[in-house]
Amino acid sequence: MELEIRQQLLDSIATKQRVIDCCLPAIKQAAQLCIRAYQQGHKTLWCGNGGSAADCLHMAAELVARYKRERKGRPAIALMENVSTLTAWSNDYDYEGAFARQVEAFGAAGDVLIGISTSGSSKNVLRAFAQAGSMGIMTIALTGQKGEQIRDQVDVLVAVPSLETPRIQEAHLVIEHILCDLMELSFLA
Repeated sequence: MELEIRQQLLDSIATKQRVIDCCLPAIKQAAQLCIRAYQQGHKTLWCGNGGSAADCLHMAAELVARYKRERKGRPAIALMENVSTLTAWSNDYDYEGAFARQVEAFGAAGDVLIGISTSGSSKNVLRAFAQAGSMGIMTIALTGQKGEQIRDQVDVLVAVPSLETPRIQEAHLVIEHILCDLMELSFLA
């Protein structure tokens, strides 16, 4: 059992090392996009499924409440937080369009949509990106290695170099915290 624990910790560390080696420019670009949006009076919208949905709720809370420093709240919306809207649209139409509809309802040109999909192939996240693009909303995708195929569909792609969902999700959390930290620092500048 200790060997398995040790190996999983080492695998997590190795994935994060590959993120340092491969993803720094994309993380910086994503942070700059979000900071610029907030400086211009806009907001961030977040979407994802399963564990990624939980990350979206977590990051929106960090931005509205606070991450590490006392400051004014910033507008951030996790598109899965309104269960009634999500299930009404999914029941009446389809689940694939549930995030896109909310982007249409809550988004505005100059905002940023952050979509999290370990595979990069979540249809509801991809449709949200398409809707955002049609409205002048900038898009950031957090994916895993398989997500490279959506590079042309988003403004910034942060593709964690791994095929293992748990390792991708662990790296996403670190990246999301970095984004929150950089945004929060900019709020105080």
